[in-house]
This record gives sequence, C-alpha cells and structure tokens, in this order.
Amino acid sequence: MDRRESLKAIVVGTVSSALLLESCDTKKEEHVAQVLEAPESSPGDGRMPEEIERLKLITSKNFFTEQEMATIAVLSDIIIPADDVSGSATDAGVPDFIEFIVKDKPEFQTPMRNGLKWLDIESLNRFEKPFRELQERQQLNIVDAIAYPERAAPEMKKGVAFFSLMRNLTATGFFTSEMGVKDIGYMGNRPNQWNGVPAEVLREHNLAYTEKELRECVTFERDV
Repeated sequence: MDRRESLKAIVVGTVSSALLLESCDTKKEEHVAQVLEAPESSPGDGRMPEEIERLKLITSKNFFTEQEMATIAVLSDIIIPADDVSGSATDAGVPDFIEFIVKDKPEFQTPMRNGLKWLDIESLNRFEKPFRELQERQQLNIVDAIAYPERAAPEMKKGVAFFSLMRNLTATGFFTSEMGVKDIGYMGNRPNQWNGVPAEVLREHNLAYTEKELRECVTFERDV
C-alpha cells in the first residue's frame, strides 16, 4: 500500500473519519478553502443567521503566524505530495483548512502550536535552522523519526503525537476538497435502475419471478 492509499484508509477507517464528519457538518458540506474565498453567505445557501455570524467571526482573524503557516504548508506537502493523480496538499488548500479548523475547534490550537514549536526546536538542534528552511532530506530525517509510532524513540513522544494530529488534519483537509474527492474517485449519489435479481442467481436457488412481480415490479423498473 503506497502513501496515498494509506492516507485514504486513515480518512475512511480511523480517527480522521470522525473529524471528517464534524468538519463537513460545520462547513455545510463545503470545503473550507471555498468558504474562505467567499465568506459572505448567499440567500439560497441554507445557512442560518447564527452560522453566518460564526463564519464571519472565524474568518475575521488569523490564528497561525506566517512562519507557522509556512511550516504547515511544507509538512502537509510531505504528507501528501503531488503525484500523477492529483496535486499536493497545498494545491488542495489544506493549510487554509487547518487554519479554519483550529479556530472552529479551539481544542486543536494548543496541540498544533506546541507541536510546531517542538518541530522547530528539533530542527534547530539537529540542523541549526527552523524546519521550513531545511533541505528536503533534512526535513525527511526528522519526519521519519516521528511518523512511525511503533519505531519512534521514547524522546520523540511529543513529536509523534503532533505528527499524528497533523497527518489526520492534512488527510481530512485533502480528501474533503474537490481535488481529494476526485482523487478517491467518489461519484456521489447517482440515479440507479434495478432490473431485478439476475436470471442465473434465480436459477441457482430454484426461484423465479411471478407474472405479477414481473408486471408490477421488475418490468416497471426496466421501463423507467
């Protein structure tokens, strides 16, 4: 399983799925990047007045500094780089998504800020530069030390916790974006037509439709 497939599994089957549901509910099923581009609500978008006011409040100020956002951008692109299927995490607007989420869900603010500080301290100790200014191989040297909890050294515990949170937020932001949805291949709800149980399955179980069922059910569906 490659990195992108692993991230899909995170979103679908683990903690990120819960975060995904909460974030989608907050945004009324719109991606945060789109909300940030057009914060004003239109009359037909279904938002309640209190939702509009909350959105204005959240988007009226920034939480992360420019330096922190730069670090988030670098790290999110390490987690989900561009490939021959899609663009990178930053191409999908993930840093803006994370900025929005920490303001909408303040419980993420302290873990994220402390984690970013830990990352820069570790970078300064190893390479005498903040993480965002390191060469790629140096950045990966640090990421490899915190990306695999079962292999991480005990002194990397804080870094492991931060990277796990960052990975979940990045995966959630990416796979709820238009780019990420296309990457997964999700088609959404589409009209379908049921033509009844296949004849070979009916024969296998010694079953058959009655004339009434064919007339009122199966034939009806076929005629739609």
